[in-house]
Amino acid sequence: MAMNAVLAPEGIDSQITATEAATLCGVALCTITKWAREGKLSPSGADERGRKLYRLIDVAKAEYSTRKKARR
Repeated sequence: MAMNAVLAPEGIDSQITATEAATLCGVALCTITKWAREGKLSPSGADERGRKLYRLIDVAKAEYSTRKKARR
């Protein structure tokens, strides 16, 4: 996926991959996996290739929490 691609999820409950989540939040992929490891973000399923999927709303909450804590 190109870094300048714009995601158009189907809705707030849509599921996205970690790569898509990283692109959407403007962070590195390792940040998404770190959030998952720390319990800030939990996978909600897997796609046909076995990649973990995250709910868009959960990604937004994790990103908001992190930025609020960092006071950005």
